[in-house]
Amino acid sequence: MYRGVEVAENSTKGIPADEPDDIAPRLSEARDVLHWGAAAEAAEIFRVLQEEAASLGLVPERAAALVGLGDCALESGKLNDARDHFAEAELLLADEPPACRAPARRGRALAHLLTGELRYGCHLLETALEELDAVGAGAGTGAGADAGSGADASAGASAGAGDPSALLALHTAAIAPYIDLGAYARAARAAELALALTARVDDPVLVAGALRGAARVLVVEGRFAEAGAALDRARDLCRSRGIRIELAHCHWTSGYVHAQGGKLAAAERELRTARAMLAAKRAPLFTVQVEVELADVLRRRGKADEAAGLLAPLLTPSALGAERGAVHAGGAHRLLGLMAEDRGDTETAEEHYCAALSLLERTGAAGDLADLCRLLGDLLRRSGCVEAALNAYRTGLGHRAAPGTTTLCPAPPVRPRRPCG
Repeated sequence: MYRGVEVAENSTKGIPADEPDDIAPRLSEARDVLHWGAAAEAAEIFRVLQEEAASLGLVPERAAALVGLGDCALESGKLNDARDHFAEAELLLADEPPACRAPARRGRALAHLLTGELRYGCHLLETALEELDAVGAGAGTGAGADAGSGADASAGASAGAGDPSALLALHTAAIAPYIDLGAYARAARAAELALALTARVDDPVLVAGALRGAARVLVVEGRFAEAGAALDRARDLCRSRGIRIELAHCHWTSGYVHAQGGKLAAAERELRTARAMLAAKRAPLFTVQVEVELADVLRRRGKADEAAGLLAPLLTPSALGAERGAVHAGGAHRLLGLMAEDRGDTETAEEHYCAALSLLERTGAAGDLADLCRLLGDLLRRSGCVEAALNAYRTGLGHRAAPGTTTLCPAPPVRPRRPCG
């Protein structure tokens, strides 16, 4: 019997419901079970603890159990359930200090980010950071709360103000969506603040997550060796503390770094490892997201048939779609379009590119949109549809010139037309 199940079984036996002092350590044990990779078992413990805390009128403990349920739902890919749990926890803590509400707010933001709602997820994180900064520094940041605005809401929260664990969790959560939105300076600032906070936080999951986030920023800056070193530190920390789920995410990020750096054999190895670990821990949404990235590496390595076999079952509502992993769903369509082009099937390629564009436009993922519009524009231009190609290019440029990034207001983007039928 592995450690997670052993803890899960022992945590729910022999403890009467009229002993509130026992709830806090059992919450900690439940989180250990989750970190080991047994989300379903952890959820059962959190559910029992939530009911006990409610019956005893213990609001903070009940909220902590709800946050635990939300984290389990995220790991299991149940995004609607996760949002509900986090929202209920946040409502219970409405009158508590911002640091108490931060885990629930972060969880709600992550649920929205996983559906593809990047701007709203960043808005939630930024408002939470503003609240924490107001408490820690004695005044608000004065920055805008919309990720699409020019203000840098995260820059105002210093690494020395507020609750360090809450700040670390929020800054780390903001790194990846900032990168996806093309807000690279904000991502770098969030990573800088997160890394500065790691010395003050003893939670290995939060520290490893900060190192993973920093690795993504380093890739944007072309510093691949430093990104690899950060991931090595994160992996060592996870292995030493038996944190299986975060270790799987470290392998995933390492695969991403190698793929971005053109080291395809290493990328394939790391992504296969991450996929196997996440599948074994029953994390279906993360598993299929890794499979999209693995399919990209396989295609680039000349293994198109295996890549196509990975992608075929992913584009269903229960796997990936507009409300579930939209960025990776767009990526899957992009890959299928590329493979159709390789076969000379331009009509199918255009259909996949347009499907990807529809998904990615909702998310605002600037880099993915720019790349996709380039592919679609080039395809249309080669097919003789010059005006439609220009519209595709304009769409990509329009998303790069988002509100708040230009001196003068940019013209509205033009959606590509399909005059070739």
